[in-house]
Amino acid sequence: MESNEELSKYLFQLKKLRRDRNKKRGDAPHKPVLLLAIIEGIENGDIISNRIAISPELVLSFKDIWSKIVVTDHLQNFAMPFFRLKSDGFWKLHSKHGSFIPRTISSFAGLREAIELAEMDKALFDFLLNPISREVIKAELLNHYFPDTKDRLTNSQNDFVNQLKNQVLNNDRLTYAERIEELRSKMQVSDFEEEIYVRNGIFKREIPKLYNYTCAISGLRIEATINAQLVDACHIKPFSISQDDTVGNGVSLTPTLHRAFDRGLITIDEKYEVLLSSYFKEYDSPYALKQFEGKRILLPENKNYFPLQENFDWHRKECFVL
Repeated sequence: MESNEELSKYLFQLKKLRRDRNKKRGDAPHKPVLLLAIIEGIENGDIISNRIAISPELVLSFKDIWSKIVVTDHLQNFAMPFFRLKSDGFWKLHSKHGSFIPRTISSFAGLREAIELAEMDKALFDFLLNPISREVIKAELLNHYFPDTKDRLTNSQNDFVNQLKNQVLNNDRLTYAERIEELRSKMQVSDFEEEIYVRNGIFKREIPKLYNYTCAISGLRIEATINAQLVDACHIKPFSISQDDTVGNGVSLTPTLHRAFDRGLITIDEKYEVLLSSYFKEYDSPYALKQFEGKRILLPENKNYFPLQENFDWHRKECFVL
C-alpha cells in the first residue's frame, strides 16, 4: 500500500512539471521528453543508476523522441530540461569538481562545462527500474503531455537515429563535411553543439562494432557483462580539423594505444602495418609497444568500412614522430 501511495505521489508530480508557457506555442515539451528519454535509456541498459550523466546516448534519445512526438515549433534544447528539472523536486544537480552551479544555463556547452550529472530520487528511479511501474509512468507522461502524438513513439522506427548512423557508416568524407557545414550555418550554436556531440557518440559506438570490439593493433577483445565499451573509437584525423566522423576516419584501439597514436608514438603505413617512433624508450615488458612493430592491423570484414589510407597518410606526415 505504501509503495502504491508513493508511486501515486510521483505520478502527480510528473503531471505538474514546471514548464515555460507561451500563448502561441503552448507549454514547453522539453521536460517530459527528457524523462521519456531517460526511460528509454533504462530500457536499453544505457542508464543503470539514479546518478544520470550527460551522454551521447541520452541526447540522441532526447532528439529522436522529440522528432516523433513534438509538433509545436519550440526550439529543441537538451540543456534546458536537464538543468531546469531541479525545480521539480526529484532532480538534484551535481557540479563538476564541487564548483558553484550557475543560476541559469542555456547552452549545451555551458551545461557540460558546469554539470557533472543529475541525481534522480532513488525511490522514483526504483519505480523506473521495475517494468510494471515504468510502463505506468511512461503511459502517464505520454497521455498527459502528448495525447495526440503518443502513438508515433511506439509505431515509428528510429528514423532519426538510423539517418545519423547511415551518414557515419556510408557517407564519404566530403559529403559528410558538407553536411556538417550546412548544419552549422542553419542551426543555433547550442543545437549545433548537441548535433556534433550526438554524431561523435554514434562514431564512438559504431567503430568498435565494426572491429568486433577488438583493438585493431593488439587484438585485445573484452566483452563486459554491463553496457560498457572497453575499446575506443579513435579519430585518425582529429574531428576539429577534418569535420569527419565517417568510418574511413576511424579505427578501434585500446585506451593506451589510442593515446600513443594521438601523440604520434605509433602510426599505420601504406600496408596497414604498425610503425613505431624511435623517439621514446621502453623497458622490457610483455606489454611493450615494440611487439606490435610491423604487425598488420585487424580490419573490418567489409572493405567499405576500412580506414582510409589518405587519413593514415595525414597522420604519418602531421603527427608521427620519426
